[in-house]
Amino acid sequence: MLETLDPAACFLEALQAARAPATPYKHWRLRHILPAAMLDGITALPVPAPAIADTQGRRETHNSTRWFFGSAAQQQFPVCAALAQTLQSPSVIAALQARCAVNLQGSYLRIEYCQDSNGFWLEPHTDIGAKIFTMLIYLSDSPPGEDWGTDIYVNAQSPAGTIAFRRNQGLIFIPGSNSWHGFAKRPITGVRRSLIVNYVVPDWRARHELCFPGTPVP
Repeated sequence: MLETLDPAACFLEALQAARAPATPYKHWRLRHILPAAMLDGITALPVPAPAIADTQGRRETHNSTRWFFGSAAQQQFPVCAALAQTLQSPSVIAALQARCAVNLQGSYLRIEYCQDSNGFWLEPHTDIGAKIFTMLIYLSDSPPGEDWGTDIYVNAQSPAGTIAFRRNQGLIFIPGSNSWHGFAKRPITGVRRSLIVNYVVPDWRARHELCFPGTPVP
């Protein structure tokens, strides 16, 4: 089947075809999430990978180096605006709400472009609280002999497996008390590129991180 160039149609197909394992918690595993041209445009963004010695297990340790598809990025780079508009579109919002049984009305879209290098790791955490929805999109493949995928857990101490880190694949989960995930310490040869997509609560304080800080999801 020929790949559609329409990012909304491509995403909707991926969402419809996603596998939805129920363990260790309900999550959706997606393939062919975005058109290849859009992925190429994102990975070609002139954004240098930050030099980070140790995250101490949390991304917020280095907040000053994080990069978001905010208003300024969308004005400068059309691919950022295209993805933000896609994920704010009524058709995508309706499909996400129906498929994932989540209410996104009044939330705000937040997209982070992550470029992780050797030394990066994340302690097990749940995203519970200000994040209503989480989706991870992998922008490249793991190199031979390495797996850069997200680790999922039964609880903070008990690993349940690793999502394969393959280009244009990823996962969705609805943050809850059991949605444990992280990235155990292991080698990263090169740069681990991914997107983190969240819909967050209206009173999210870091407004510059939001795609449309003045426009909630309708």
